[in-house]
Amino acid sequence: MPPLTLIAFDLDGTLVDSRRDITDAANDLLVACGAGPLSEEAIGRMVGDGAATLIARAFAAASMPLPPDALARFLAYYDRRLVAHTRAYAGMPELLAWLHDRYVLAVLTNKPLAATRQILAAVALAPYFESRLVFGGDGPHPRKPDPAGLLALAALAGTDAAHTWLVGDSVVDWQTAQAAGAHACVARYGFGFHSFPAAALSSGLPVIDRPDELIAFL
Repeated sequence: MPPLTLIAFDLDGTLVDSRRDITDAANDLLVACGAGPLSEEAIGRMVGDGAATLIARAFAAASMPLPPDALARFLAYYDRRLVAHTRAYAGMPELLAWLHDRYVLAVLTNKPLAATRQILAAVALAPYFESRLVFGGDGPHPRKPDPAGLLALAALAGTDAAHTWLVGDSVVDWQTAQAAGAHACVARYGFGFHSFPAAALSSGLPVIDRPDELIAFL
């Protein structure tokens, strides 16, 4: 029997468009601390390396000192609006339904696990992923771009890096796949795509402009 193929997805900017809710929570905190709000586009460029890094970047962009309780306050604001506007990208449920019968599916995100699970349930994507194959950034493995989480998912799925894909919208996802020796696919429709180096994109790296285009690369 040939090895199973694992397809792991990033969450924010890949499975779901969460940029507005993240922006609103970050701006709630900035305004409460006396700063002006930042644009949704600016906040979107800061997403990908975990909430602590996002907030540090937001305060730096606002030329404000980072309060010691900034992360906890941001998470509290965000928890109250976690799925106010967040939705699955168009075509994603249909893609996952097609993949679910053919591949092992997983989620690998730097977002905390509890929030990840809540979002997946709210946008009706949770049924496509086994609970044990959903990894958040606050689990036992280092955050992306460290490859440990992706390799652990492959092991849980009973496969290896050579038969693993990581689909994501940011350079962090690409770096993670490279470090693991896995395949990468770039979601150009996501809000983290802006950071991709042109050299990587011109080297034949699979790039998709909508979710169903992934099928052609598998």
